[in-house]
Amino acid sequence: MNGELPLSGVTVVDLTRVLAGPMCTQTLGDLGARVIKVEQPGAGDDSRAIGPFVDGASAYFLSVNRNKESIALDLKAPGERDIFESLLSKADVLVENYRPGTMEKLGYGWDELHARFPRLIMVSISGFGQTGPYREKPAYDMVVQAMSGMMSVTGSADSGPCRVGVSIGDLGAGLYAVIGTQSALLRRARTGRGERVDVSMLDCQVALLENPIARLSATGSVPGPIGSRHPSMAPFDVYAAQDGWFVIAVGRDALFKRLCALLQLPELAQDPRFATNADRCRHQAELKGLLEDRLRLQPRAHWLRIFSDNGVPTGEYHSVAEVVEHPQIAARGMVASVRTPGGGDLRVAANPLLAGAAQPVVRRNPPVLDGDRERILHDFVNAS
Repeated sequence: MNGELPLSGVTVVDLTRVLAGPMCTQTLGDLGARVIKVEQPGAGDDSRAIGPFVDGASAYFLSVNRNKESIALDLKAPGERDIFESLLSKADVLVENYRPGTMEKLGYGWDELHARFPRLIMVSISGFGQTGPYREKPAYDMVVQAMSGMMSVTGSADSGPCRVGVSIGDLGAGLYAVIGTQSALLRRARTGRGERVDVSMLDCQVALLENPIARLSATGSVPGPIGSRHPSMAPFDVYAAQDGWFVIAVGRDALFKRLCALLQLPELAQDPRFATNADRCRHQAELKGLLEDRLRLQPRAHWLRIFSDNGVPTGEYHSVAEVVEHPQIAARGMVASVRTPGGGDLRVAANPLLAGAAQPVVRRNPPVLDGDRERILHDFVNAS
């Protein structure tokens, strides 16, 4: 089963903690890499102490550390450093998310590592990257969401600055780091040499501002928070039916005319305020009010069926509790279970790159601290 996965045979030394780095290495592990998580003796990954807790273990930690093995090493102790260097000598990739300069202080900066292990790829994830005036500043998800402008286009005009509901600063950096890792592996296959992959959380957030930056350049207007609606298409928003919320996403004039016909509101299609998409965006508030006057007359299931049957893009509004029970999510295998220390199951998000595939996404449950020491020593030190 493991041999069928794309990164089978790749060994990753994981020197990361909390979220951005562990998200990267978990994804690499999901794709078949052997991930050796090197943790601080006694405490381990900082996220082991972040709640909520299940059977004494952090659900936060359990959600981003499947398909890994754990060994606790003190990188300031000579004997432990020898073990770490034995891992590096056989590894393909080292992933770390310390503040820039920390690896150099430990004696494992890129120049030193590349000279000793020329095939090793080093992936460094940090708040601001390895260069620039902010390189040494600490950063968390909230910091880069605020600095990048992400918070400025999230929420509504009345909400004030609003954080995205998940840690998109960490998650975006972790996923870009996966792409960088795979790219470096492909290049090494041609050149035989490893390289440094420098991932900045702030850079990744700016990269995700594709539409706001383009709109600023095109219009000269500074984008701001606009709630759930789309800035350049209408009707493209969350709407209230008789019994709850759902979405309508209409991006073409022909679809708008079809929507009006299905709602038995042909006059809206003829209204000059709504004749084109540009017109509808200028008058989106009036249009939303008129649409909701009709939509509130029926339950959302009624409208979802009619719109779906006639090719109008629409979808239910779900809580997280509804998502994890949805038949489409189940069919795609997007909710996985990992084992807790007490033998129970904890549901976590699966890997979309493996959704619906034959391979199980959880091949190894999240490790206990230093729980794989003997196996790792056997494979990387004693076998040398």
